[in-house]
Amino acid sequence: MPTTRTVQTKRVYGKRKANAPRAVLENGSPLKVADSSDSSLDRSAKSGIDEETTKEIEAGLSALNIEEPSTTELEEKEQLPPATPALQKHRRKSIKTPLNRLQENSLRLFSSPKFDALATIKPKTPLDQERQRRLSFTPRQPRAKPLQSRRPITRLSSGCVEDEKLNIYVSQILNEALSPFAAQGVQKFSSWAARSESAFDPIKIAEGSYGEVYKLRLRDDLCKNEMSKSKVGKLRAYGEGVFKIVPLRAQKGPGSKKFTSIDEITAEIKLLKLLDPIPGFARFREIHVVQGRFPESFQKAWDIYKDTKDDCMNPNPANKRAYANSQLWAVLEMDDAGVELEKFSWSSVFQIYDIFWGVAMGLARAEEFALFEHRDLHLGNICLQSTRSDGDMQSLAELDAAAWKSSSGFGISSLETTIIDYSLSRAELRFTDDPEEKVGIASSDLDSKQLFDAIGRDEDEILLRNTYRYMRAQLYTGNSLTVEKPPKISGIWAEYAPKTNLLWLLFILKNLMKRMELKDYIEQAEQKSREPLKPSHQKANQQIEHSTEPTNAKSRPKNRNPAVGNVLMSLQNTLSGRLKDILEVLDIEHGREDMCCAADLVAYAIDQQWLDERDFFLS
Repeated sequence: MPTTRTVQTKRVYGKRKANAPRAVLENGSPLKVADSSDSSLDRSAKSGIDEETTKEIEAGLSALNIEEPSTTELEEKEQLPPATPALQKHRRKSIKTPLNRLQENSLRLFSSPKFDALATIKPKTPLDQERQRRLSFTPRQPRAKPLQSRRPITRLSSGCVEDEKLNIYVSQILNEALSPFAAQGVQKFSSWAARSESAFDPIKIAEGSYGEVYKLRLRDDLCKNEMSKSKVGKLRAYGEGVFKIVPLRAQKGPGSKKFTSIDEITAEIKLLKLLDPIPGFARFREIHVVQGRFPESFQKAWDIYKDTKDDCMNPNPANKRAYANSQLWAVLEMDDAGVELEKFSWSSVFQIYDIFWGVAMGLARAEEFALFEHRDLHLGNICLQSTRSDGDMQSLAELDAAAWKSSSGFGISSLETTIIDYSLSRAELRFTDDPEEKVGIASSDLDSKQLFDAIGRDEDEILLRNTYRYMRAQLYTGNSLTVEKPPKISGIWAEYAPKTNLLWLLFILKNLMKRMELKDYIEQAEQKSREPLKPSHQKANQQIEHSTEPTNAKSRPKNRNPAVGNVLMSLQNTLSGRLKDILEVLDIEHGREDMCCAADLVAYAIDQQWLDERDFFLS
């Protein structure tokens, strides 16, 4: 009998959020209550499933819990032995970045009990206890993989499509599903949507060349008295995710020469799962494959978006010339990462500082973790959320003057960044430190994407198109400024050239600084602390008017006193100077030649005290 090998999980720098809510759209609606008198054996007999398969399915479903695991549970599940010394030497050779030095420095900085809880859990063996303590985040517990050896028998009531050839065609996608229910086969689009319609209304929130993006909003008419508050809370948390619906290329006939191929969507899913533990990257929930026309609720949401938005460019799903009745769709479930940067109104230095360094540190982590290049990091592939409890994205963090004065300047805007869309990205698909693991490379042939010939209609588009060409020149020749179009080399886009991440960071910073404004925080603070005297009746009217204002007013930062204003003015000028220095460091023609990747830039920023080590290891 073969022995089971347990290997060390790959290291992740930074602090990751708790697990995403899952398993709400599994087999049956979460609002339906099963009949307790109907045993599992009876139910399986009625549906034609053998008892052994039923137990396997139930065991898999029982492992899916929408509640967040406790810290103790995570620690118990992550007791994994370390890699061998030979493997450590191999990994040090293959990943030559400055973050190892940063980590060693952090051991001295974070030596108090406060930070010990954030360190990687120490193994139990004496040899492992001698290993250097690592200040890194332990990735969340692995989820149960779908059963590969035996696929559950399809039930007529499950809404699955009984077409063995079709299931084989999309098997690459189904094999990436996290639950047995999603992995069992292609589902009817109408059946998949029906599981949520009694509790949610779909809302289309965005679209792109890949397809559509929807959210599920908890219905206003939902009778909350018939279910517990905890169940309503779980449904609401699940509805806060996003559903990316991608039309898939057909095996033959209509749609066989367009849409996303099976290989492309499978590569994207693998990258989503690979990068899921890294702070600053999108959270993956589940993948489904459905077939058919858009259900009525989703079609209605599409029509509303068409009538109210000016960026609806995709074909109408109801158009039979655009999509056949047998159209296949991949439904990617992910956490909502917020608003796209290109749709966000920014202006303050603090916002620009947080956005730029949030993206830079995310890229640095991914370089260390998976030798990652994004290769398409325009403003639409960066999302923003507020870290404030009220969701306000314009007010500054609620800190006093002393905290701001001692701060590196990062985190004051309350904005958190997430990097999305890895369809053109490159990464090493190494999920563990097992030396026997077969390592693949996820990449896309950008030479076939028609990215490099367009000139651009305005200044912003010219900058974007030039960045694509700089990236190609960097990969082919090692010099971003090479003008001549290089002859195509098969397989070259699988090579690792992390300086492309710096080219995109320069593109982002140039765009951000075009709208930078310096604000008078001293005057705002004085106006807030010193109000003119008014008659009593005016004060009463003012209180009534004030009560009607939204709690998350976006007109000014919530400063408490003039001292805060003075500190903000000084820090604003300091950060503005740093941003200009970064432009010089990253300049393609005259910048620093020793700057080779995002990790180099982050290390340089910490050396220059533009960032604190806490910003990288604990953000």
